[in-house]
Amino acid sequence: MTPLPTARRRRVSPRVAGLVAAVAAILLVAGLGLLITLRGTTQLDLDAEWMAELLERRIGALVAVALLFDWLGGGIVGVFVVPIGIAVLLLVRRRPWGALAFVLASALSAGLVQVIKHLFGRERPVDILVVADYGSFPSGHTANAATIAVVLGLILQRRWVWIAGLIWTIGMLLARTYVGAHWLTDTLGGSSRARRSRSSSGQRSRGG
Repeated sequence: MTPLPTARRRRVSPRVAGLVAAVAAILLVAGLGLLITLRGTTQLDLDAEWMAELLERRIGALVAVALLFDWLGGGIVGVFVVPIGIAVLLLVRRRPWGALAFVLASALSAGLVQVIKHLFGRERPVDILVVADYGSFPSGHTANAATIAVVLGLILQRRWVWIAGLIWTIGMLLARTYVGAHWLTDTLGGSSRARRSRSSSGQRSRGG
């Protein structure tokens, strides 16, 4: 008997997958922002409950760790030193297109975060332990961490890179809420920004 032909597996184009991820990320960020705006209040029930739990569990050692994340993920170190350092390492590894894609994704993510912050103008929590700029939504630190995780994962294509990136992003999310710099939904919105950055510049990393 002649074997029945097997069905061909349809592979999703990376460009299509990136576009779908970008649209989903935009809808999530816009949806969260609109929900916050329409509620007419700074905090949602989820945010209030999460913040209350963290305030009851603040201890010196964990605050110190959270402050370290704050230093590494923002300001001159997070916005310039870390991205430039990673780009240099990619150049050393002879991945020029990967370095370019990473720099563009980092710049795009940082720029979009600032636009959205000024668009929604959400106030930060009262119990904040660090000095922060204008606007609470979305979290720039978390967006930066997620951008690093996603873009490096796409460039290097190593499982350990994805795992390390996931741990770094989750750690940043927890740290930003632990020091009272953001509401929980700010960090969720921040992590979604990385998908949009990936779709815009991730394709340049292929072959680089």
